[in-house]
Amino acid sequence: MNFFASDSERDTLSRLLRLSGPIVLANILQTAYQLIDTFWLGRMGGNAVAAVSLSFPVLFFIISLGIGMTIAGSIMVAQYKGMNNQRMINYSSAQTFMILFFISILLALAGYFLSEPLMKIIGAEDEVLADAVSYFKVSSVGFIFLFIFFVFQSLMRGIGNVVVPTYVVLSTVLLNLVLDPLFIFGWGPVPAMGVSGAAMASVITQGLSAVMGILILKSGRFGIELHARDFKPDLGWFKELIKLGTPSSLEFSTRALGMTMLITIVTSFGSMVVASYGIGARILSFVIIPALGLSSATTTLVGQYVGADKIAKAAEVGVMSAKVAFYSLTTIGLLLFLLARPLTAFFVPGETEVIKNATLFIKIMAPSFGLLGIQQVINGLFNGAGFTLASMIVSILSLWIIRFPMAYVLSHNTELSYSGIWWSFPVSNLIAAIFALLWFQRGDWKRKGKISFQA
Repeated sequence: MNFFASDSERDTLSRLLRLSGPIVLANILQTAYQLIDTFWLGRMGGNAVAAVSLSFPVLFFIISLGIGMTIAGSIMVAQYKGMNNQRMINYSSAQTFMILFFISILLALAGYFLSEPLMKIIGAEDEVLADAVSYFKVSSVGFIFLFIFFVFQSLMRGIGNVVVPTYVVLSTVLLNLVLDPLFIFGWGPVPAMGVSGAAMASVITQGLSAVMGILILKSGRFGIELHARDFKPDLGWFKELIKLGTPSSLEFSTRALGMTMLITIVTSFGSMVVASYGIGARILSFVIIPALGLSSATTTLVGQYVGADKIAKAAEVGVMSAKVAFYSLTTIGLLLFLLARPLTAFFVPGETEVIKNATLFIKIMAPSFGLLGIQQVINGLFNGAGFTLASMIVSILSLWIIRFPMAYVLSHNTELSYSGIWWSFPVSNLIAAIFALLWFQRGDWKRKGKISFQA
């Protein structure tokens, strides 16, 4: 296929790459928080790392309950940008901030007071329970700052400004490099806080990013301006946000829960398989970053074109984004296929069985990365068009209807044993990509219509 069949397609590709590049970089920088925490906590021993590892899936699940609303805000702003309606861009931004602020308070309170029973439910043993609970409590307080920054980031992406949020993320990651060891091990008047110190460092940097985001939007210099009058609760606008955001919240929360359930299948085969899965999952987490970047860029462009009543251009964005995702991620997958063994040996040198099985996992999964990219960008198109229900259904199909049941059946009822878990990944990627493409071609998303709400 020729990417450059027309000037229009060349322009679409250029816009996609300009938007997705900074988003990918910002996502990479955000993953650095986890890597920095793991690096410094690893100096305290395995229990410290285990405490954070236990906390993270539950933290992600709680955050995912509200993150769909930030996506809804981004969709609304993108469509109003396409309409050239600056008044509604500003109004939607203020309303999104207000709603997410109250949601974050509720989630912070729930996380703080339910931290111990939640850690016990997921199986935290006595030697890590106290650390897991303290890390979870401090992290829960940070939900308020985290959601403010998520709103800022989503709104800026909605109007196509992806560079400014990247600078904010970069500055806070650099600060976290200093604060992490300071609060974990202490220095001078700062006491050593251990595991909770890592959470404290993250909360402080999240607070800084939240303040920076608010000041940037309040200045009005970057395409959005917050006004006090726009923070008055608006029931009609709230209903619009809930209609768009609920499917996205369900998509993220069911994905988080599904990945947790998949781990329960993996753990039933022992520590060697868990280690092999962990390496493959880490590789996948890095591959998904460019896919999510393209998906976010697609959401922004499609939202703007739908708002401008340029449905044909929105469809062109979807096709071009699918091509870019398929070819680029397939290339990455083939490289990982060839480098699977040395990559695995880098993570676990000398662990012969782990290297063998993790290599097999990567080789089975890697050729389907292009298909995963197609699924993600088509979901991004559905979101931009306001068809968030379709995005949710595709994600649930991939993880809950295909991957999880197939992983269980193949690993427990065939001679494949635990390698059946590995095969569930490419099969689910293939079926979900085909399903998403067929739904895209059917054109239901074109008939959703742009947002009509006006203040």
